[in-house]
Amino acid sequence: MQTRLSDEFSNTPEGREADSILRACVHCGFCTATCPTYQLLGNELDGPRGRIYLIKQMLEGEAVSEKTRLHLDRCLTCRSCETTCPSGVRYGRLVDIGREIAERKVRRGRLEAAMRYALRKLLPHPRRFALWLRLGQRLRPLLPAALRTRVPALQTPGAWPVRMQPRRMIALAGCVQSVATPATNAAAARVLDRLGIQLVEAPEAGCCGAVSHHLSAPREGLDFMRRNIDAWWPYIEQGVEAIVVTASGCGALVKEYGELLRQDAAYAQKAARVSALARDIVEVIEAESLPRLTAHAAQCKVAFHSPCTLQHGQQLQGIVETVLQQAGFQLTHVSDAHLCCGSAGTYSILQPDLSRRLLDNKLAALQQGMPDVIATANVGCQLHLATASGVPVKHWIELLDEVMQA
Repeated sequence: MQTRLSDEFSNTPEGREADSILRACVHCGFCTATCPTYQLLGNELDGPRGRIYLIKQMLEGEAVSEKTRLHLDRCLTCRSCETTCPSGVRYGRLVDIGREIAERKVRRGRLEAAMRYALRKLLPHPRRFALWLRLGQRLRPLLPAALRTRVPALQTPGAWPVRMQPRRMIALAGCVQSVATPATNAAAARVLDRLGIQLVEAPEAGCCGAVSHHLSAPREGLDFMRRNIDAWWPYIEQGVEAIVVTASGCGALVKEYGELLRQDAAYAQKAARVSALARDIVEVIEAESLPRLTAHAAQCKVAFHSPCTLQHGQQLQGIVETVLQQAGFQLTHVSDAHLCCGSAGTYSILQPDLSRRLLDNKLAALQQGMPDVIATANVGCQLHLATASGVPVKHWIELLDEVMQA
């Protein structure tokens, strides 16, 4: 795609990066076939190709309107288009750049701006989020049904192994996951402990930066990334094998720390090292020899929802399914497994109507095989699916932990 960047962007890092991405696009339109919002709305501007044209126009100096921003806001950043694209267009990064520009150019209404600000100041901060979550859990029986389903039940994580092991890895505790679904990392620690690997968390680490990064607050997002790097660096110097991430959305971003901080002289090398060490939990498990498991797994039918950040963002499609099958679980067929569930970080809050339609479609596909449980690999998907699922929704590592204990 030919571009003529305006003087405003031609000599800026974001302009040069966007120009490089745009020039890889050949207008083929293959991406529209796998775009969830295009399938729902049938509007070219609500598909990747249309959004690419909108970003191109912004960079070339054309006027930016609320309509421009609306179509960019509607993007899930699921990156299904990247999996489909024959030209390797880095659409996810391009739409982040486009949103940041649109955010600067077009002012939001007070209510909308306040909601986005509140999300940035609440979700990435576990202590703040925990206060509101615990209040919601206490009041859950009194809440209207529609609101009650959005408050996750209190989880008991179980014991975290403390014995020393010959091998050591560090885990990202995260923000929402550490409060709403603490059983995930605890289960991962127990599974790895049985494989001779000690999993620890760095107390000073926190949010991966995704909430701010995807809400067009890039400087704030980079600060979260630097904080994590500082918290992990002593462990890296001590020789930890990997940085294990059990939320695929966080993992997709941590693997991009090196790219996002490449202009930061103080952090560029450290960020690259962190990205090189980052592993989704399934990458760690896949590389190990699992012990023989009990017959309990064979009695459990599992529908696996592969998060967009796992299959498209990290390109780890089909690996969790293989691990679960090797463990003895029966996996049901899931139609249109490449499509998003509608969670997409804060999307379910900011775009509730579209998110709900995607959720209904996804749950229909997941429950068609009458599973005993739905498994996934990302906290956002897990909480979102649980709001309307007829069966329990768990992180897949919890299922492995359960059968390894049986």
